[in-house]
Amino acid sequence: MTKGIYISTGGFSKFSADKISSRLIASGINSIELSGGKFSKNILENLNKLKKKTDFQIHNYFPPPSIPFVLNLASQDEEVARLSLNHVDHALECCVKLQAEYYSFHAGFLCDLKISELGKQIKKRKLYDREKSIELFLKRILSISKKAEVRGIKIMIENNVLSANNKKEFQNNPILMCNSKECLEVMKQVPKNVKLLIDVAHLKVSANSLKFDPKEMMNECITYVGGYHLSDNNGLSDTNKSFSKDSWFWKYLNPNLNYYSIEVYDQPINKLKKLKDMVSQNLSKAKNKK
Repeated sequence: MTKGIYISTGGFSKFSADKISSRLIASGINSIELSGGKFSKNILENLNKLKKKTDFQIHNYFPPPSIPFVLNLASQDEEVARLSLNHVDHALECCVKLQAEYYSFHAGFLCDLKISELGKQIKKRKLYDREKSIELFLKRILSISKKAEVRGIKIMIENNVLSANNKKEFQNNPILMCNSKECLEVMKQVPKNVKLLIDVAHLKVSANSLKFDPKEMMNECITYVGGYHLSDNNGLSDTNKSFSKDSWFWKYLNPNLNYYSIEVYDQPINKLKKLKDMVSQNLSKAKNKK
């Protein structure tokens, strides 16, 4: 079983992850990142039947709840915080049942979003105090890391994305951990079983919006990185487009990790398999150079 290079189910949002996992496994893909998708009452039971055939990992908003909400571990709203922490607790239990080694989640937001705003324009509103939200986020990470550690699960926090439109709308940054300064601020205060999951597409967009060099952040944060999400875009918004052998991020990846997730959407499975081969080849080349 090939481990370490995963295909995300996030690109198949119209289906439940158990159905997509069955299709991916039938196509010869045996490393899958479970992310989002349609709610399915029996999803865990169905995935449990597949775990001997694949290496599952769990990311962020999975398993999707019956009543949707936006996960925000930096929220100052008690109900949103309660829902978010309960979701994480359930995700950790799912990791145990599916023998997943990793659970990763997005850094928080300074306002609570609607489902319809995810990945799109966020309407301007009053923001939570940044320092207070970071303080709450760190407190919750500590609690999550303790629960994860006793279960043998590693935690990763994903850098967020600030689109050009949202930067223009707020004339500010309403999102946590978009640049190296804030990523490092958080990572220096978390336990050792918590790492950074760098989404290179998020980074490309945020760097363009905030006017910094994404390559510098890749280098500055590399000692804290536990894995990567791989896709590409035009630098204005996170569109989860396909990457190529010429994409900007290859030589800045740490090739010695065990987590590289292909988060490319709206592509057939045979295309995703080719992208997986591309990742494997580039990582091998990078290892041989060192």
